[in-house]
Amino acid sequence: MNGNSLLLDTNIILYFLGGDKTLIPILEEKQLFISFISQLELLSYPGLSEEDKSIIDEFLSQCTIIDISSKIKTITIELRQKYKLKLPDCLILATSIYLNIPLISADSDFKKVNQADLIFYQK
Repeated sequence: MNGNSLLLDTNIILYFLGGDKTLIPILEEKQLFISFISQLELLSYPGLSEEDKSIIDEFLSQCTIIDISSKIKTITIELRQKYKLKLPDCLILATSIYLNIPLISADSDFKKVNQADLIFYQK
């Protein structure tokens, strides 16, 4: 992947869709990727209105969604065993490692991981 690519954690997408304007210069002109886990988390939120679903779908259409592969599974297992992160977090992080692109996240649990390219976002 090139240096213009980012994998977005679910929290970053929620901040962006919630109107966080400080993310605009970080995300603009980047090739955006998300894990299928983020897609599931976003679209399965209880009480999601049709308008919210439409906004999420429009955003997702501008991203490349990465499904699980055998290599992502293997990396996920290794991360879960080593760092004891939640399974969805391990899947997202494994996707970043697999694609060899930075993951942008506000999740402080990722700070204990030293084998990935992470961008920590603070609101």
